[in-house]
Parts: sequence; structure tokens; C-alpha cells
Amino acid sequence: MTVHAPSTKTSVAAISVLASGGMAAAKFVVGVAIGSLALISEALHSTIDLVATIITWAVVRVSDQPADAEHHYGHGKFESVSALGIIALLYVLAGGILVQAYSHLREGAPPPTISTIPFIVLVLDIAVNVWRARALHRAARDTRSQALAADALHFASDVMGSTAVIIGLVLAGLGYWWGDAAAAIAVAVMIALLGLRMARETVETLLDRAPEGALEQATAAIKAVPGVVDVDRLRVRMVGATHFIDAIAKVPRTYPIDRVEEIKRRAQEAVTKAFGDADLTFTAVPVARDNESVRERIMVIARNSGLAIHHVTVHDLGGKLIVGIDLEVDGEMQLDAAHAIAHDLERAIREDFGEDVEVDTHIEPLEPELPWGTDASPERVETIKAALSRFAADGGAIHDIHNVRVRDTDAGEIVNFHCRAAPSMSVIKVHDSVDEIERALRRAFPTIKRVISHAEPPRE
Repeated sequence: MTVHAPSTKTSVAAISVLASGGMAAAKFVVGVAIGSLALISEALHSTIDLVATIITWAVVRVSDQPADAEHHYGHGKFESVSALGIIALLYVLAGGILVQAYSHLREGAPPPTISTIPFIVLVLDIAVNVWRARALHRAARDTRSQALAADALHFASDVMGSTAVIIGLVLAGLGYWWGDAAAAIAVAVMIALLGLRMARETVETLLDRAPEGALEQATAAIKAVPGVVDVDRLRVRMVGATHFIDAIAKVPRTYPIDRVEEIKRRAQEAVTKAFGDADLTFTAVPVARDNESVRERIMVIARNSGLAIHHVTVHDLGGKLIVGIDLEVDGEMQLDAAHAIAHDLERAIREDFGEDVEVDTHIEPLEPELPWGTDASPERVETIKAALSRFAADGGAIHDIHNVRVRDTDAGEIVNFHCRAAPSMSVIKVHDSVDEIERALRRAFPTIKRVISHAEPPRE
């Protein structure tokens, strides 16, 4: 999960504090001097913005902190809580302005004194607020900060508020005494509408409403990961700038655990690429694919039972399924216990394929792990290599015996060797030919416990 450095947010918020304070003071002083309720209201609006900016500056320092033992999803919700506080201040201000404007209209308050000074202050305020709103909007978009986005809306509303005050002063200057109070009411209405918009977005975030389009985007990103059969369920919510995604995805049940872990890793990369800052909880549900073979299904049944099987043969005789299995068990296990294990495996296979399936299980001892040994002498290696070459020449199909290794262990000698065969030979023929060489070698050297061969085509 990526954590945005707080420097961008805090620096932009700090600059906004200075700008808000300066312009609020200028508008308030001029508003009192000329007796303009609209200008005083806009000054109070800017003061609320100043308070909001200070809160934002403090909150973003906390919200960017990583998750800890008490806040497992980070501290991003602090921004939403601070936004609620700012909204409350806006509505208090809007209510106060409306009450005062109504009082002025009812009592017929005298119009403000008109001069060039308030217009200069307001035009300068509009220019500063346009710059601040754009800077904050860019920072909010880059960092996905709800607090900065709210601050940007404040300054954008200041532009409209200052414009309304200018219109009110112009009306007052033209002799419409109610123009200033009407402008104050317009400022209050804009503040209320701004608060309503912020409240909706903030409450949706606190209620974990999924961001628009995030569900479809996350689902498509995870489905595109190789190995994901389908996405069964997906949930998205935002905490600060981070998308927290919970996904239940279907994967083939024949996949080993390490491959499923690779799918999880790639899914995290996919959502990070799609959202930038994402934290994925991925639950893999194994499912049977439509193209799953009978052999694969039997291997899954055995693996789920914790059994080791090999040499699975499957035949279809006129609609009747015939299955043969080699089951490996502990060589010291008693026959009745081993037979019970084989019986349970056969019953599990019949439950999956039907009672009419014919299953035969060959029980054999599990090959023990041989102890670590030591390399045999070079003379012994050459002797065995010569014997392997001779046996290969007798058969004719296998040649070029090389990379012969011989190790001595307490259980006996272990022989590894490589050989070559014609590239057009079938695997069955190569296997049979190599098996014949291995059997001949064990007959010639009774001390050999195991022979491991590797057949390969000739070098080009």
C-alpha cells in the first residue's frame, strides 16, 4: 500500500492559511468602514475558511500516518470527520447571515458608502481565491484528500461570494438600498449549497459508499489476472486516499498453493495499477473447471485426503469408467490399516464419479527419504559409467551416457546419470529403454539402492 508523503498537502494547506487570514482581515476592515453587511458576511465566510484551512492543515498531518495497532485501516477517516466539523461551521455562518440580512431588510438599513477601495479588495480577493482553489484542487486530486477537496470548494465559493458582493455594492451605488442585504443573502445561500454538497460526499465516505465505477474497475483488473476463473464477490471502500478492496475469486482447484499465492500477488499488482493506492484482501475459492480431466479430479481427491498417489490410469469401457491407482503408504504400516485408507480413497472417488465406477488401488510402500551421503571415488564412478555405456549399447536405443554421479549412503549407493535418445522416439519407448538399463545396472551392482536417469535429445 502506497502512503502519500504529507509534504504536498501540508505545504499547500499552509500557504492557504496565510492567504485566508490576510484577505479575511482586509474584507472585514473595509466592510466595517463602509457599513456593508455583504462584505462583512463575506469576510466572516473567509474567516470560516481560515479556520477550515487550519483544521485541514492539522488533519492531513494525521491522516497520512500509516496504519497502527489501533487503526488497522489507517487514519484517512480523520479527514471526513474534520469535513463534518467544517460543514457545521458553514451552516452556523449561513444562518447568522440570513438573520442579519432579514433584519436589515425589515428595518431598512442605510446602504453602504461606495468607494473604489472595496472593489479593489474584492477583485484582489477573487484573484487570490482562484489561485488557491486551483492549487488545492490539483493537490486534492493528486493525493485524493477529502479535506483538501473541501478546502478547494471553499475558495471556489469565495469567488462567487465576492462576485455577489460586487453586484450588491453596484446596486447600492445605483440607489437600490436593498442591494447590499440581497448580496448578503446570496452569500448565505451559496454557503448553504456548498455545505450541502460537502455533507453528501462526506457522509457517503463515512458510510463506506463505493466510489463510482470502482467496483467494475476492480473486478475487471482481477479477472484479467491469469488463473482467476471468476470473481464471486467484490467490495470496495475508501479510507482517505486508499481503496480497500475485498475480493472472493474462483481459482482452479488443481492449482498448488504456491501458484495460488502468485495469483494473489498479481491481483494486488493489478488493483494497484488501476487505483494507484490500493489494499487488496484476496480470498481464493477452489473450483472445478469445465475442462478438468478425470485424472486431475482424482489427484484433487487424493490431495484433499492427504494421500500420495501416482500412476493414475483411466479407461472408458463402453460407458463404464475404470480407474487404477498406485497408493503410497508408510512401509511399516499394517495391511489392515493400509487397506482401510485405500478403501476410503476408493469410496471418495465413487462419491465424485458415481457408484458404477470401477476402482483398483495398488498399495506400495512410500519411498523413504534417503540420508545424505558422500561422493563415491572417481574410480567407482568410472566403473559404473562404463557399465551404463555397455548396457546402453546392448539395447541400441540409448547412447551418450554422461554426467554420471555416484553417492554412498547408509541405505546403499545412489546413481544419477544423463543419456541421449533420438528426438523422434516416443516417451514410452525411451522410458522402457532406460528402465532396462537401470535394471541391468542393479543386477550387476547389488549395492546400488536407486538409479535416477535423465534422458534428453542430442545436442544441435
